[in-house]
Amino acid sequence: MEALLTEVNWSPLFISLKTGIVATILAFFIGILAARFVMKLGNTMKWIVDGILTLPLVLPPTVAGFFLLLLFSLKRPIGKYLWINTGVKVVLSWPGCVLAAAVIAFPLMYRNARAAFEQVDVNMIAAGRTLGMSERKIFWKIVMPIAMPGIVSGTVLTFARAIGEYGATSMLAGNILGKTQTIALAIASEVSAGNFEVAGFWVTVIVILSFVIVLAINMISGKGMKQMRRWTM
Repeated sequence: MEALLTEVNWSPLFISLKTGIVATILAFFIGILAARFVMKLGNTMKWIVDGILTLPLVLPPTVAGFFLLLLFSLKRPIGKYLWINTGVKVVLSWPGCVLAAAVIAFPLMYRNARAAFEQVDVNMIAAGRTLGMSERKIFWKIVMPIAMPGIVSGTVLTFARAIGEYGATSMLAGNILGKTQTIALAIASEVSAGNFEVAGFWVTVIVILSFVIVLAINMISGKGMKQMRRWTM
């Protein structure tokens, strides 16, 4: 075991965690904004926009990765503009890992946030308006606290999906050791090379991380249900 730990390159763990954290932060804010925006739309537009925003959840990750590659390749306008004007290169780089993970994990944040907002009692919002509260104040003082358990659960799920992303990441960011190789990519690489002990080690690491995340979701859900019972009593 000690020999195995010495042999293992720990960069995939750090890259996965770093990628997961940044991608989750991006998905968190964009997901909440998107959820609020969609809720204000009429039924027909709501269904269309919701379908578009949910697509990364149902499409094969490689398809999402292909579209991202088309958009951010240095030969395409967006990728070329970013490279020339900001020096940011998305393809075969760590920003590509973050972008791929954020896009694939985003629907989980968006759908959980929307479901949490839709469960807020409209009478409480109406009461806030009656008291002269602005829409922004109602959102932060009434809607967000009530919806928080669902939003936190969505955030944890988003992080779990982001650190486990493989298909889109491999297409957009590649599999470069120490730069873009996440745990999921490391497992595939070690299996291809016949290093099953190292692959098994990374599988164990990701299983433990996943279990901790599921445990956190269960704890958050339990606390959320207790809060809901207090509010309804």
